[in-house]
Amino acid sequence: MALNPKFAGQRLLFGAPTATVAGAPPAVHTLELFLDYVCPFSAKQFGTFYHSVVPLIKSNPKWAGSLEIIFRQQVQPWHPSSTLVHEAALAVLKVAPAKYWDFSDALFKSQLDYFDEAVVDEPRNDTYRRLAKLAASVGVDEAQVYDLLAISAKVPEGGHPNFGNKITNDLKLQIRFGRLVGVHVSPTVIFDGIVANDISSSWTKEQWEEWLKKSVV
Repeated sequence: MALNPKFAGQRLLFGAPTATVAGAPPAVHTLELFLDYVCPFSAKQFGTFYHSVVPLIKSNPKWAGSLEIIFRQQVQPWHPSSTLVHEAALAVLKVAPAKYWDFSDALFKSQLDYFDEAVVDEPRNDTYRRLAKLAASVGVDEAQVYDLLAISAKVPEGGHPNFGNKITNDLKLQIRFGRLVGVHVSPTVIFDGIVANDISSSWTKEQWEEWLKKSVV
């Protein structure tokens, strides 16, 4: 599906697209991963996919030239911290798009630090500070990330209360897209516009490989 150019860092491309039909423009299959950073099942799927399946795709010229991957941020509001961690990822996407997937990897690996129990007594801006430090651990400017996330304790002169932070509008676009396509569960995988219900968060590298052989043709 379409991806707003401002979120281009959420896409992984591995090679030049190839034409699948004679006389037609080059085109690729699209695999969309709807993931929540504080969902254990999303973390499991991302870990296998990013560290085992992505290298597999890169090593196969046919797959590399015929497939794009899009990370779709699926905020799960029953976990209040879900909003905060997704905002952090969008801040990284804005500051250093090339680091988006590395930050996502770091965030999934440290997701326990942002579960409900870990943030329940923590002021919101302190959580943002920790997320900015996490961004710094993958080479992203900590101060720039925090500046996009921080909430002022005072309403700016001439401004409006309850306005959010500098990343709020980007977050709204992510949420609107998930609602548009009717995704509720995380993780959810959509392949070429159709929900792939057969793909499980517990899939191994070998199961992904078998699926790729059948699907990316």
